[in-house]
Amino acid sequence: MNYHFIAIGGAVMHNLALELQHNQHVITGSDDEIFEPAKSRLIAAGLLPPSNGWFPEKITPQLDGVIVGMHAKQDNPELQRAIELGIPTYSFPEFIYHHARNKTRLVMAGSHGKTTCTGMLMHILSSHLQFDYLVGSQLPGFERMVKLSDAPVIVIEGDEYLTSPLDLRPKFVHYQAHAAMITGIAWDHVNVFPTEEIYHNQFSLLIDTLQPDGHLFWFKGDRALENIVEKSGYPQHESYDAPDYQNISGGTLVSVQNETYTLPFYGRHNLQNAAGVVKMAATLGISIHESWSALQTFPGTAKRLEPILETEKLTVIRDFAHAPSKVEASVFAVREQFPHHKFIAVFEVHTYSSLNPEFMGRYRDTLNPADEVCILFDPHVFELKRMEIPSRETVEMRFGKGQAMSTLDELKTWLHQTMETDQPTVVLLMSSGNLAGLDLNYFTMSNRS
Repeated sequence: MNYHFIAIGGAVMHNLALELQHNQHVITGSDDEIFEPAKSRLIAAGLLPPSNGWFPEKITPQLDGVIVGMHAKQDNPELQRAIELGIPTYSFPEFIYHHARNKTRLVMAGSHGKTTCTGMLMHILSSHLQFDYLVGSQLPGFERMVKLSDAPVIVIEGDEYLTSPLDLRPKFVHYQAHAAMITGIAWDHVNVFPTEEIYHNQFSLLIDTLQPDGHLFWFKGDRALENIVEKSGYPQHESYDAPDYQNISGGTLVSVQNETYTLPFYGRHNLQNAAGVVKMAATLGISIHESWSALQTFPGTAKRLEPILETEKLTVIRDFAHAPSKVEASVFAVREQFPHHKFIAVFEVHTYSSLNPEFMGRYRDTLNPADEVCILFDPHVFELKRMEIPSRETVEMRFGKGQAMSTLDELKTWLHQTMETDQPTVVLLMSSGNLAGLDLNYFTMSNRS
């Protein structure tokens, strides 16, 4: 089959293109700009477009389908040409469903923890059965973020964000899941979901698309989620929560049904997620003991409480946390795991939601467990999004704790000063951006000096 990708450089889009090429399909693509790591991976596969931009002449009747990324606009000339020629067009969620319509479909959803949960379930299943998958991050042991084969099961990270320029429904409604897990709901993506009610409704739509004889698992500590589940009337639902646990060096001991398991990760939110994942695995006949045993070797996911330096005196952890609920969970987890360390937290204000001056107030008190806090923001990011640049005083007031900074030099100076201590220290770096260009080797060099 011949497929053309509009906006091939997206994280999932380029992985899907690579997987289809691996499966012997002919792939072409376009994009107006492609960043790493997509650029290098597309070059290695011979799929990098020769130049940036949109080229409607690439859209010919010989194509079997066109796959459109969310980055493309509705008036994209390639998309318009495909519509004119009557070529089947798919968003990537539609294409995934097209491939998986005869499979058992398991979907991980929620405002936070989706990638980790998907990775946990994939890790459990790896010892038991063949399966396809779609996950939002590169995971150890898996070549790509997408696998499509003739396996009977597919595990999907289900995103509530809009499907495509032509379809403003959330991505996860397309999967029509047989089993779904919702980790919790905390308002996000305010640029497309302007009110909390509208955002919550996306998860109601997910429940509405579950198979009639399916399963729904949800975190019982989330009152908003509980209300959504109860209002849905979906009969086969079950809540979950973290098992009994004890923090140990480098991980956690959990007790489940009189058995004890040593897990290589920590954080109450991760243990809550693990409990839900075990229930998801049970729908495929995998026992509770088999699942918790498998999680004893779960390698984690990139940028999710990922240690990048561990010495006797200094531990540095990076995390993708950007929404208030994610920041709060990560900060709490690190404080709980390192109760006697000096705790330094750096949070970069980067997403559209976090830049919004009203939404920014939702971060208040989320950083309180840390001893020293830096709130990093780049005025240029505000300019690019055509948003008013707040004063440092405004940022500090809305967060309630910490020093606001806007340059790499300021951040380095502050880190040098706060890390100058004889006390064991843990540094948590939270960002969906690049921390003002901070080279993470900085900590290795600082530790040597």
